[in-house]
Amino acid sequence: MLDQGTRAAILQLHERGHGIRAIARAMKVSREAVREVLARGTDEVPLLVRAELAEPYRDQILELYDDCKHNLVRVHEKLSDRGVQLSYQALTAFCRRHEIGHEPKLPSGRYEFLPGQEMQHDTSPHHAWIGGVLRDADTAAVVLCYSQLLFFQMYPRFSRFECKIVLTEACEYFGGSADDWMIDNTHVVVLTGTGKDMIPAPEMAAFAQRLGGQFKAHEKGDANRSARVEIPFQYIDNNFLAGRKFDSWEHANREARIWCDKVNAAYSTKLHASRRELFAAERAALNPLPIHVPEVYRIHQRIVDSEGFVCVHRNRYSVPWKLIGRLMEVRETKDRIVVYDGPRIVASHPRQMDVLDQRVVDKAHRPPRGQLKLKSGPCAEEQELVRIVPAISGYVAALKRHAGGRGMLALRRLLGLVRDYPRDSLLAAVAHADSYGLFDLDRLERLVLKHIAHDYFIVPTAPLPDPPNDEPGSDDPEDDEDDEHE
Repeated sequence: MLDQGTRAAILQLHERGHGIRAIARAMKVSREAVREVLARGTDEVPLLVRAELAEPYRDQILELYDDCKHNLVRVHEKLSDRGVQLSYQALTAFCRRHEIGHEPKLPSGRYEFLPGQEMQHDTSPHHAWIGGVLRDADTAAVVLCYSQLLFFQMYPRFSRFECKIVLTEACEYFGGSADDWMIDNTHVVVLTGTGKDMIPAPEMAAFAQRLGGQFKAHEKGDANRSARVEIPFQYIDNNFLAGRKFDSWEHANREARIWCDKVNAAYSTKLHASRRELFAAERAALNPLPIHVPEVYRIHQRIVDSEGFVCVHRNRYSVPWKLIGRLMEVRETKDRIVVYDGPRIVASHPRQMDVLDQRVVDKAHRPPRGQLKLKSGPCAEEQELVRIVPAISGYVAALKRHAGGRGMLALRRLLGLVRDYPRDSLLAAVAHADSYGLFDLDRLERLVLKHIAHDYFIVPTAPLPDPPNDEPGSDDPEDDEDDEHE
């Protein structure tokens, strides 16, 4: 069949006055073909209408296609069972031409970005050798869309805390931030909604605003919208993580920053320049960072335990021993655990990222050797009891022996009773308890209350007469008779 260009040339030669024989000789085609083109009078190629072998079975093919879960092999087998003489190749060609199970491919688009307009953030799971063990690692990457400058870090887990850390470090690495921060509807940022209806959590919205940006999310299922940050993940997996082993997560992130510097400075055949060269034009368009970028931290409230430690994520960090029992504010940063007593820092330790049940001790937080030996003399509570009420010194000594050890809790409870109740009632109750060897302070308090009831609340044995009603204007008839008698 003659193509459209040959048909157009035949028509042009005919318009110039050339005969059929001359045109056929010049175009090297048959005279019948020239006559056919001249008869049609157009250069359009006619469609070939051929009978298709599968056309009579179209309805059966559509029915079986759904029943067989879109498996054309099973469709061909079912047709054969029904006696249909049709090859598998003819069936697939028929389905392809009539778009049965074959959606037409749409042309891929291209997103164009202005300098400083947008940066994209996403995470991807990888595996990395950390400390000689193959660990699951969450790779968090940030890419500037215009220059495609890349920054990424790795963490054993990824939460809102790590998200703030990597975005802060990325903005510091870029020297600024883009207007829009595109995310993949990640739960650590999103409060509700998806795509253009996404509402970020107030905490994350305030964080982005402080650095000069705002979070946006692409529509659900539109993965191509975040292709700038999705593409480097395969390169990170097959290049950065290939053949590399790290001593710790800190070592891995240091190497990741060095690798980013190398990749960003390398020439890209796709970009026809290096990312650093394109970034030179984009840097001026970035939003400047504030003069002070606060360090990202997470706050915990902890009471210093009896051993002088605070616990964060099943790891214990030492605190000066004189603060035992005090409520501390613990700030967890990327690398450290910082303990505050009010506005003052009292302890700072390296943060244990992926180990549990560790004890991190600073020797300066422990008392000098021998300073914590138990005192041989009486405690402050015992001295106060003997000073206030010398008469119960014997009961105090017996109570201390009965409680065991130094008897601090029992002595504190008895001191509270001495301070709260009348002295005479307390002495009487203590004398009664001492005579019976009673050291249960709950029962001792009930004895005190019993004595107080006898001393302060006298219950009459006989009912008292009603008081006379001497008020003027009384309606009592007896009062009226008394007044008449007088």
